[in-house]
Amino acid sequence: MRRPTLDYLKTESGAGFILAGAAAAAVLLAASPYRIHYFAFIDHPEPLRVGAFAVTMTVGGWARQGLMPLFFLVLGMQLKYELLRGELSNLRALALPAFAALGGLVVPTLVYLALARTSGAPGQGWAIGGVTDISLGLSVLALAAPRSAPSLRVLLIGVGLADNLAGVALTALADLGRADVVDLGGAAAVLALLALLSRWRRAPFFFYAAGFVLVWAFVLKARLDTSLAGMACAAATPIGTRRPGQDSTLKFFMESLHPYVAFAVLPLYVFTAAGGGAWSFGGAAGAIPVLLAMWLFKPLGVFGFGLMAATLRFGRRPTGAAWREVLGVAMLSGAGLTVSLYAAELSLAGPAVRSACLLGSALAAGGGALVLRLAQPRQAGLGE
Repeated sequence: MRRPTLDYLKTESGAGFILAGAAAAAVLLAASPYRIHYFAFIDHPEPLRVGAFAVTMTVGGWARQGLMPLFFLVLGMQLKYELLRGELSNLRALALPAFAALGGLVVPTLVYLALARTSGAPGQGWAIGGVTDISLGLSVLALAAPRSAPSLRVLLIGVGLADNLAGVALTALADLGRADVVDLGGAAAVLALLALLSRWRRAPFFFYAAGFVLVWAFVLKARLDTSLAGMACAAATPIGTRRPGQDSTLKFFMESLHPYVAFAVLPLYVFTAAGGGAWSFGGAAGAIPVLLAMWLFKPLGVFGFGLMAATLRFGRRPTGAAWREVLGVAMLSGAGLTVSLYAAELSLAGPAVRSACLLGSALAAGGGALVLRLAQPRQAGLGE
């Protein structure tokens, strides 16, 4: 594997259990005698004023709207890099993860919408069950199958990157009609300048950083979800080499920001978001569809579409991996944790849906770990 992909794997695998610990700490604090202090912390208002720009949000709001755009910036850069220079730049290697990602988004979405129609669940929560927490998935994969083929990690990364960006972006864009046109135009103008800046190979990194901040501010003022700012900036960041011996702008920001996102931004967000779950599914029509989508139908979509791609010879089975192991990875893809909590907030879902996100992630991760562990002793005998 190329070095950026190896670094990504190392960081993500180490961060997954920190995320699980942050979620557990939030749930325990929210259910403890200290819950008043926990909710006082995440609901504490914090103002920010820079010249004419002024905004006040709670600590939880800043974690979501202020810090999580960095996650989607890195996520977008990682997908762009993998498609153009990394492990997914080969069409043969891309085909199966692409089909698997399509199934991982389409199948749980259709099931959720069908169940929502019969149960009265809010339709805007369709994306919650179709996303993947890559950090958690890679951590469980490393623990349950430490000698598994690298191609399985590439599959999990590819599915997670594509489904996370697509699910969150499509949900956020549903509010485009109520966006402030002037601020939206400001964000578009800055993005155009960033695209033009790519022609200046020696442009200081500071110019790009300033542009990212401006796009974030315009998107926030436009009343759109700021995850869109991170994704748009990732698309506008050049991947080409700046000068001989220097990294590209995209690679610089991706590698510089990724450790901070993995070990600080995501745990803080999970800590502020996970405690809102009520651990009760009564009276919340969307909770059961979300739970079933994450636990059963996301893995079914990933595995089924991947198998179909290989059977029809559009793609090939991950090199060195048996189908049992692919099934285990498909089950891990249902563990949404961080991104499912984010999608739940974006969809204005209630506390019980957040509980479904946590329980569904635990069931998917546990089931995937069990399948992968059982597959290991028989791996040598499962040629096809």
